[in-house]
Amino acid sequence: MKNNLKKMLSYYRPYKKIFWADMFFATLSAGVALSIPLVVRYVTNTLIYMDADVILHRVIYVAFLLFLLLAIDCYSKFFIGNYGHVMGARMEYDMRAEIFGHMQKLSFSFYDDAKVGQLMSRITSDLFDITELLHHGPENIILSILKIVGALVILLGINPWLAAAAFVVLPFMFLFAFALNRRMRRSFKQNRIKIAEINEQIEDNLSGIRVVKSFANEDIENEKFKKGNDGFLAAKKNSYFNMGLFQSGVGVFTTLIQVNVIIVGTILIAYGQLNIQDLLTFMLYIGVFTDPIRTLVDFTEQFQNGYTGFERFREIMNMEPDIDDAPDAKELTQVKGDISFENVSFQYKEGADKVLNNVSLEVPAGSYMALVGSSGAGKTTLCSLIPRFYDVTDGSIKVDGIDVRDVTLKSLRSHIGMVQQDVYLFAGTIFENISYGKPGCTREEVIEAAKNANAHDFIMSFPDGYDTDIGQRGIKLSGGQKQRLSIARVFLKNPEILIFDEATSALDNESERVVQESLEKLAKNRTTFVIAHRLTTIQNAERILVLTEDGIAESGSHEELLAKKGIYEKLYHMHSI
Repeated sequence: MKNNLKKMLSYYRPYKKIFWADMFFATLSAGVALSIPLVVRYVTNTLIYMDADVILHRVIYVAFLLFLLLAIDCYSKFFIGNYGHVMGARMEYDMRAEIFGHMQKLSFSFYDDAKVGQLMSRITSDLFDITELLHHGPENIILSILKIVGALVILLGINPWLAAAAFVVLPFMFLFAFALNRRMRRSFKQNRIKIAEINEQIEDNLSGIRVVKSFANEDIENEKFKKGNDGFLAAKKNSYFNMGLFQSGVGVFTTLIQVNVIIVGTILIAYGQLNIQDLLTFMLYIGVFTDPIRTLVDFTEQFQNGYTGFERFREIMNMEPDIDDAPDAKELTQVKGDISFENVSFQYKEGADKVLNNVSLEVPAGSYMALVGSSGAGKTTLCSLIPRFYDVTDGSIKVDGIDVRDVTLKSLRSHIGMVQQDVYLFAGTIFENISYGKPGCTREEVIEAAKNANAHDFIMSFPDGYDTDIGQRGIKLSGGQKQRLSIARVFLKNPEILIFDEATSALDNESERVVQESLEKLAKNRTTFVIAHRLTTIQNAERILVLTEDGIAESGSHEELLAKKGIYEKLYHMHSI
């Protein structure tokens, strides 16, 4: 906890000036709250007993002082409410940028297990509660302490017995708050988990809404959501039960302070040890005194809410990327495209079965290499190791004789282009999606890339051409159109190494023909890996590898593998039927 608090406080560092200004105006506001009852005491104890002329003369100064105090308090609260909140928003901005940037560094293995809805919850609702704590926490503490200490001094000066009657309740109030503190922390943490689960369900449902509707399974989805929503409601009920106990208990103790003061004050007046005016002033100060106590006690709720959010924030930030640049990593430049796999083995998790086992392979620059085999044989995994989406468990992969672990990730991946079966297009325009392959490129370069990918004609058939908005994940486009945009993106990138991961398997025959033509144009004079589902698309490959769970079972050209009458021949005839 100590380290977390230290890290939390470090976010104030860039905003020290505004923070101390916020504390200054919080102090002024507390001073005003403490001053007004003193003015009232002066009026009731002194001023009203003077001559009418003196009263009328001095009330002008009293009124001026009160309006001045009011103006100071008004601006102080404006500063706290405006600039203080902006400081909180800026810290939230910094934390959101930090966690988003960190998430960009985390490898595929993290996202294999992560759920988008859960991550979204950490970036949004968790961070909001953290910054509410960071903004209001210090200001509430300074206001409360100043008011409590100031009121304590003044109350003792008015009447020590009345002060003792008020303060005797405080230890019991704080013991009560401490007892509920741990329970509230557990319940708030459970709330966070349930909110994240609800976000995950919503994200999953809305992303797959077309599948839901195509199967007419809205009722099933509503039932699934109801279970999650019920869990969320149960967690909320538990936290509100504890909060209700907390707030009602604090309310009782606050009222008990006032009851004690009234009883003791009445007794003191009866014995002539207190006058009515001092009791009135004392009652005014009891309000000044009990409000900050309530604020301090309520702060424990705010602290638990914000701190549990910060713990979840740090859980992500403390995750070290398992794939990162080596300390002495160099830039990969002047790439030819020679790739070698040397005794490569790979398993996704320690203790799991190996997906690849002792694979060795030489791929000369400019080669067109096809990978075939049954599902789960490791075709996609083999290709994913080249750009270091995962690191080999044993052995090494080299590009132009250099181990991929010895070069920077950015430079390595800048020389590799991927076209996958599941095309991901971002919400936005066609131009924005193609230009993603080369940030800062010209419109002419985008158009040239689209022409090379056989995409220009269909793009120009839209009324807005390259400025056409394609919707979330390119929903307004057909499968073939989306695939050609992804190919145009890679054309624009112009890499020396290409990976086609079943890029045409989900397309109809006409779309496949057009996309295949684009792929062959893109692959010319580049080192190319093609993961093939339809074996008819790779007959022209220079070399075909047949992968099984035991590794590379067969290797050769289409004709050579057919002549062997082995696994490839069976696969080919199976897909030809």
